[in-house]
Formats: sequence, C-alpha cells, structure tokens
Amino acid sequence: MTTSTLSTPAADLAVKEKLSWKLPITFALAALLVMIFAVKASGDTLVRLNDRRSAFTIPDFSVPVTPTLWAFFIIILAATAWSVVSVLSRGKYGKLGHTIDLIVAIAVGLLTVVGLLLFAGAGSTGALALTTTLGVTVAISTPLIFGSLSGVLSEHVGVVNIAIEGDLLVGAFMGVMAASFFKTPYAGLIAAPLAGAVVGALLALFSVKYGVDQIIVGVVLNVLCLGLTTFFYGTLMTDNAQLLNTNRHSFHAIRIPLLADIPVIGPILFDQTILVYIMYVVVAVLTVFLYRSRWGLRMRAVGEHPRAADTVGINVNRTRTRNAILGSALAGLGGAFFTIGQGLAFTDNMSAGNGYIALAAMILGKWHPIGALGASLMFGFATAVAQLMPNLTNAIPSQLVNMLPYVITIIAVAGFVGKSRPPAAENIPYVK
Repeated sequence: MTTSTLSTPAADLAVKEKLSWKLPITFALAALLVMIFAVKASGDTLVRLNDRRSAFTIPDFSVPVTPTLWAFFIIILAATAWSVVSVLSRGKYGKLGHTIDLIVAIAVGLLTVVGLLLFAGAGSTGALALTTTLGVTVAISTPLIFGSLSGVLSEHVGVVNIAIEGDLLVGAFMGVMAASFFKTPYAGLIAAPLAGAVVGALLALFSVKYGVDQIIVGVVLNVLCLGLTTFFYGTLMTDNAQLLNTNRHSFHAIRIPLLADIPVIGPILFDQTILVYIMYVVVAVLTVFLYRSRWGLRMRAVGEHPRAADTVGINVNRTRTRNAILGSALAGLGGAFFTIGQGLAFTDNMSAGNGYIALAAMILGKWHPIGALGASLMFGFATAVAQLMPNLTNAIPSQLVNMLPYVITIIAVAGFVGKSRPPAAENIPYVK
C-alpha cells in the first residue's frame, strides 16, 4: 500500500480547513438589503392578523417601519457575525453549531422577507394580511409537498422521477373528471393517484426493466401527459363540461375543533380540506418509516448499493418498480389539489411547471421528507408574498415581484444549502 492511499493527519486537517463563506456572504447581503429598506422607508404599515375563519377577533395594528427595519438590520448583522465565528470554528460546536446555523438561517430569511413586506406597505392604505398570506402559502405548497415527497420515494431507490410534472397534471385531470362524473370528490381522490400510478408504471417499465435513461424517460412522459390532457381537455372535456369538468363536486374545508380555534395558525393549519390533512399524515409517516423501519432501510440500501442489497436477498428491480409507482401515485394525489382540492375546473397545462419546482424542493431538502416540506413551504410562501405585493404598493415593478419566488429559491440554494449528495445508485440501471 502506497503512502498516497493513507489518510494522514495532515490530509485530514487540510480537508477540515476548507472553509465555506456562503452563509456569511448571504447574511451580509440580506443585512445590506434591509438597511436600504430602512433608509428609504417612511410611515407605518398596517398589519392584519385576523382572518374570516378565525374564532377570535384580533384588531389590526400599525408597525413603525423605519425603527423596525433598523432592528431587523441589527439582528441580521449579529447573525452575520455568528456565521463568521461558526465558519472560523471549523465545526468546533458539532451538531449544536449546525442546529444554530439552521435556526439563524431561517430567522434571517424570515426577517428579510417580512422587512420587504413592511417596506412595501409603508404609507399604504391597504393592510399587510399576514394570516391570509400564510393560508395562501399552504394552498400553493400542498401539491409541491406531494410532488417532492414523490421524488423522495423514487430517488431513495435510485429512480430519478422527472415525470412528477406529468403525475401532477394527470392527477388534476383525472381527479376532476372522476369527481364530476360520479358526482363525488371521493371518486377523484381514488382516480388521481391511480392515474399517477399509471405514469409511474411506464417510468418503471422503460427505466427499470429496459434500462433506458431515467431522465429522458421522465421528460418524454411529461410531454406525453401534457399532450394527452391537452387533447382530451380540448375535445372530451370541453364538449361535456357539465358532466366531466365541473367545480361543483370538490372537497370542502373540515374544521378541527379546538385546534382550529388557535389564534393565527389555527385556521391556517386545521381548517383545511382532506387533501391537506392527508399531506400531514404522509409527511409524518414517510419520515418515520424511511429512517426507522426495515422497509426504509431496504429502500435506502437499494438506492445506495444495489449489488449489496441484492446479495442479502432484496429484489432490487422489484423494489425500484414499486417505489416508482407509489411515488407517482403520491404525486397524482397532489395533482388532485389543483382541481377538487380548491374547487376549480381543469384548465390546459394546469400544473404549470410545479413538478419541476417540486423536484428542486426535494433536492433543496436533501432528499429528506422534512427538508422537502420546508423547501416547498419556502417556495409557496415566496409565491404568496409575490401575490400580496401588488395590493400594498405599485412602487416595485410587477416584473420584479413575479421574479421574487425564483430569486428567493436561488438565494436559498446558493447560500443556505450545503453540499447535497443524491443516492449513489441514482439513474444507474441494475442488471443482476
């Protein structure tokens, strides 16, 4: 064995001394942005926490924008200082340091976005409706969460599911069609995941059985789903709109007693449709089973080292096929939220790229269900903020407002996320 293959203390120290300044730079830019807001802002912003579904009436209140933004600036400046200390400590604080870094990063992101909203609402006659914005966030994020969890299921066994976009689209299509035809939304709740499962079966057939490149198959399936739904929407659905594409048979919100009465967050989280509650359950169950069960261990073994998994008796390709189908069914269920989950009829290309965003959320969340949930909520919140901004001010060009969700996502990927490593056997066909 040569000395070049040995791990020496000097080599370990060189690796350990590699420093990443992404977080300090990102925090410094956030502090600079908030400082500019503080210098330019004037007047007060009216904040509204009350919601029409709230059990308690919370009076509106005014926030003095300039001193509040200066306070935000000082806090973000302190966070920047902490991030510099954290980088220079070279992991001295261990898991505690990483936890603090995560909390600080979330706090800086929230303060920056809230600072933007306070700046936009300064002197405006409209109110900054935070509770309503958070409610919109949940609605926007739900299909993204289903889609990102679909990716988690598929990619942990080594199958790249680019077809999430197609899963969402056929789920929305079949969900409203079945609900309209059978005159009950529960028919759509069954049809949507079945439609997604069909797409997942096609993905598994070509990529797992025949070894075709998974990314190419996924893109082709997305085009196929878009073409089929566009064709049937323009012919079958349009000609029989009252029978196959009506919004009269959708889910209504189910209010959970006591929990829904919690001020601010109660109506947001516990006065929702059954699809949102299913999403809560799926996130919790998948988080536990993926890392605390034999099923999850076998899954991760197939995605990391399929040959080793095969030697202990795990059928690699069968596991990949099942997970691809299950993941696509989950995304199809998320697609149903676009129609029967919101009381909307189907429209052409209704998923509008949300499948690709869900895929990005999965990567941003580092292939973990909780991480995917957080990344999806972040994008949903940014989109909700972009929808709120025109009601507060016209000073910011609409083009910049529409860019906000994507800018925030890029900043999060570039600054807040460390090195991400996908499952080792991803997009590698396994031949026994």
